[in-house]
Amino acid sequence: MLFDSHAHLDDERFDGDREALIESLPERGISYVLNAGADLASSGRAVRLAEKDDFIYASVGIHPHDAVGMEDGDLETLAKMAKHPKVVAIGEIGLDYYYDNSPRDVQRQRFADQLELSAKAGLPVIIHDRDAHGDTLDILKAHRSTLKGCVLHCYSGSWDMAKVLLDMGFFLSIGGPVTFKNSVKTVEIAGKVPLDSLLIETDSPYLTPHPYRGQRNDPGMVQLVAERIAEIRGMEISELARVTLENACRFFGIRQRTETSGTSPGR
Repeated sequence: MLFDSHAHLDDERFDGDREALIESLPERGISYVLNAGADLASSGRAVRLAEKDDFIYASVGIHPHDAVGMEDGDLETLAKMAKHPKVVAIGEIGLDYYYDNSPRDVQRQRFADQLELSAKAGLPVIIHDRDAHGDTLDILKAHRSTLKGCVLHCYSGSWDMAKVLLDMGFFLSIGGPVTFKNSVKTVEIAGKVPLDSLLIETDSPYLTPHPYRGQRNDPGMVQLVAERIAEIRGMEISELARVTLENACRFFGIRQRTETSGTSPGR
């Protein structure tokens, strides 16, 4: 059974079959899904999805793309959302210097603001970092003492940076790119990251694993990610699935349900 630690099931690309897809996930081996917010609207949708299904949890936050439109009052709204029992993290938040949809100084400020929010809420953070490795690392270091946990979602940095993050007690999450033929750096990370610091994800509907690139991704495809990492590490996929599920439950503060008893999960 698998834990997709980062998905966007509220995305419009699921509008036509969202309910049927979610109902199919347990049969496809998915025990839990973390649905990540990216702005106020999607954070609200993530919470509502989590309310409907026991195995779906939510995070709330504002993505760096939308940092430029963020107002101080939005932090208060996020703080209220963060009190919901199915909200288990703040995110995805961070920096994106690839698209630069928001000015970089604004991205850095709003990133720091939401890290402070996470500390007050007592929740871990889910980090988006694209082509902004140095500043991401500097800001995380500055807030390290107050962070309640941190995962670098769809990690794309170097092994040298990974070692610094791991030394700070952070998690690294790996998604579909590990299955791509040209993803040498991601394959290296997948083989070296300590098992107890590893999460897996889809980032669906994005980053669809091989051999389905070009199609819509969904949480059920996290199995392809798990299979590839297990192959890289020379281990059984069942063991990788067990460890990464336990890691995610520990990171998000979710009490793992007993599959045989049918006990509902909770925080």
